[in-house]
Amino acid sequence: MNNAETITKAISGSLNIIEQEREREIISRRFGLNGHKETLEQIGEMLSITRERVRQLEKAILIRLRIAAEDGRIAELAPAEKLIVRNLTEMGRAARASDLAKKILGREATAVEKANFSFLGEISPVLTIINENDKYYNTISIAEYGDEKAIRVKVDEIVNLVKANKKPISIDELDSKLNYEHPSHIEAIARLSKQLSTLNGQWGLTKWPTVNPKNIRDKIYVVLEEKHEPMHFNDIAKAIGSSDFKRKDVTVQAIHNELIKDPRFVLIGRGIYALDAWGYQKGTVSDIIKKILTKAGDEGISRKEIVKQVLKERKVKETTVLLNLQNKELFTKVGKDCYKLAK
Repeated sequence: MNNAETITKAISGSLNIIEQEREREIISRRFGLNGHKETLEQIGEMLSITRERVRQLEKAILIRLRIAAEDGRIAELAPAEKLIVRNLTEMGRAARASDLAKKILGREATAVEKANFSFLGEISPVLTIINENDKYYNTISIAEYGDEKAIRVKVDEIVNLVKANKKPISIDELDSKLNYEHPSHIEAIARLSKQLSTLNGQWGLTKWPTVNPKNIRDKIYVVLEEKHEPMHFNDIAKAIGSSDFKRKDVTVQAIHNELIKDPRFVLIGRGIYALDAWGYQKGTVSDIIKKILTKAGDEGISRKEIVKQVLKERKVKETTVLLNLQNKELFTKVGKDCYKLAK
């Protein structure tokens, strides 16, 4: 019997414990075991009962199922529990239901298959279920690791550490601040939070573009920040294409357009861009020379030094700097090889 069959048999065995057809219908529809998860209102309308009555029935049925599971009266459940616990142990003892299903099935799970895992997590005494909301993903954990409240406390602790750090942080860095058996357990807990995202081994808040870039500009920024040196827009496009970004099918032209529009990116050479955070400023070669000579004052500065300083800020040829120095409306020669701003 393969893994998918083990899970399916556990679902069938559990539902067979429920004697009344109406009650089986309620559980199947509430958990989406037949395809579509339905609300209390939808089920109430179908059965001509109130929303509150559906909620009461659901609660009572789940209690009976949990007791039956604890008493060992669902024979098909034990193999599924063993399979789930073994995989959860390998995944850090807790995992999103979707990730667990994918690992056990060896492929992306369907909506029904994900619902099956969540249902088993709900009734099994050896498992803990964390229901999905705005802060947490639907999660299944080994019960010995803690109840739903304890798991959420662990997640919140990691989120708060990331917030306090104010910039992305690695799992090893988090490990130095926490008391876990292994860094993999920290990563497993971090993955349960909708408030956290990871990219290139760094964890941060989902709203931070450095770990969760949502548009082309953010992806360009991440690529440049990781490279930490100026890049040609063609090379930036290649880096995005080979990255771990969720969406990376962007054109070179789209990348170039965003580089031009975003003030964070500074053109420092022909097609070469840097981050303004590195100290680069927008402007032409003449603008850079004016800045240098303004700082030098009336004493001027040598041609050699001007070239040296310009080349620190712009990826251009030395001759380009020298040609710009010939603009007599902007620059005046002082002595043999020195220049100052023209009056």
